[in-house]
Amino acid sequence: MSAPAVSAPLARVPNALTILRLALIPIFVALLIPADGGKSWPAAIVFGVAGVTDQVDGWLARKWHVESDFGKVADPLADRLMIDAAVILLVVEHHRLPWAALVLILVRDALLIGGYKLIVPRGYELSVNFLGKAATWLLYASLAFVMVTADGTDWPLWIFWAGVGLALAAGALYLRSAVQVIRR
Repeated sequence: MSAPAVSAPLARVPNALTILRLALIPIFVALLIPADGGKSWPAAIVFGVAGVTDQVDGWLARKWHVESDFGKVADPLADRLMIDAAVILLVVEHHRLPWAALVLILVRDALLIGGYKLIVPRGYELSVNFLGKAATWLLYASLAFVMVTADGTDWPLWIFWAGVGLALAAGALYLRSAVQVIRR
């Protein structure tokens, strides 16, 4: 089955959505910093829009077979930056997440970014696996829920830790496949 033909302007939509997500990061930060106790519907809505556009741009890129080299790097980077910004602010500024959350998320993301720079020149092509997508979705959802619930509400944290667990499992799968490529 051949890829559907899409016009050049439509082929740019996934990248435009990724750029939009990157542009939403400072807006999100500006809305969450002054939030009382980290509770902010406006920040959560901007964060949610970023999460939805992540799903839409990925779906469009796969459906239209138009993922560019820019998208392959910028799309996961936009997710990492948005999620990292939320975790940093919810830990450091608002004390809504434990410090362990910040350490795990930042270490995972540093390993992903650093590992990417090491393995791509060796021929490894990073493609997002199902666990990675599920982890990102759970992290977006849980962090948005933290931003709209009262301090001390536990259920968003359960979803958050499930997302962290899936992210670590996805990272292990990425590592395993990267090691296999490097050993060839």
